[in-house]
Amino acid sequence: MLITLRRKFDFEAAQHLPSFPEGHKCRQLHGHSFSLEICVSGSADPKSGLLYDHAKIAEAVRPILEKLDHSCLNDIAGLENPTLEIICQWFWKKLTPLLPGLSEITLHETPRASCTLRAS
Repeated sequence: MLITLRRKFDFEAAQHLPSFPEGHKCRQLHGHSFSLEICVSGSADPKSGLLYDHAKIAEAVRPILEKLDHSCLNDIAGLENPTLEIICQWFWKKLTPLLPGLSEITLHETPRASCTLRAS
């Protein structure tokens, strides 16, 4: 049986999207209240009944979020053009070595706009 645990995190950050066409509002500096959802999947340990301790997920994510929170994403290496797609891939590269079983990352920049990256 496959189990998936989800843990949500929030951070605030500014960005501008230099790859967007001239005149597009997202080329201008603007900010978002981002919501990040990290999912790990696998089988529960028969002895403990757990797949993962949620604290382990938080320990892996918090140092990364501290770097992003209240920053300009464009100033962070790898996020010079911080589209949702690029940010999700950036998180994936950072978290894969820290969270065995990482299966999905969803990043919301607004309540209506998000990007999901899943393990293939």
